[in-house]
Amino acid sequence: MSKKVLIVTGDAVEALEIFYPYYRCLEEGFETVIASPTKKTLHTVCHDFEAHSETYTEKPAYQLPSHIAFEDVRPEEFDGLIIPGGRAPEYIRLNPHLKPIVAHFFEADKPVAVICHGSQVLALVKEHLEGKEMTAYQACRPDVEACGAVYKTETLHVHGKLVSGHAWPDLPGFMREFIRLLR
Repeated sequence: MSKKVLIVTGDAVEALEIFYPYYRCLEEGFETVIASPTKKTLHTVCHDFEAHSETYTEKPAYQLPSHIAFEDVRPEEFDGLIIPGGRAPEYIRLNPHLKPIVAHFFEADKPVAVICHGSQVLALVKEHLEGKEMTAYQACRPDVEACGAVYKTETLHVHGKLVSGHAWPDLPGFMREFIRLLR
């Protein structure tokens, strides 16, 4: 039986952090559903590290349709959850339908993969993060620690069913570990 994966995101998701997991899951034969605050065409962004900037830069990237609105998601139908980064996490976490979705995956002990700024979404379920080890983009370290998690400096970390990564350069290992947990 094929696995079913949910990706939660919104506008300004980092392009590589949505496209790579989405297509990698499809390649594995997983039914993969992208959910956003409303069902719409999402506008992704490209974050890059350039020598002239002390932080990452952002440029418009590709469009990608979401398949379902958060309010219509039935998390019990899914085997795993992916939370990409970009700027989307800072605003999607304000949607009242997102918390029960994310909480379900922790309560049901299903694989959760979170990369870069996706860690900001986990503030919704900090009761499930107390004492867990995880990594995230370095600027998100205060958010991770405020949730009661232990911040790890390595760029990829697995703690139980939680896979976490710093940013898009870590996607190959990030997806390898997530797929391993799904199987």
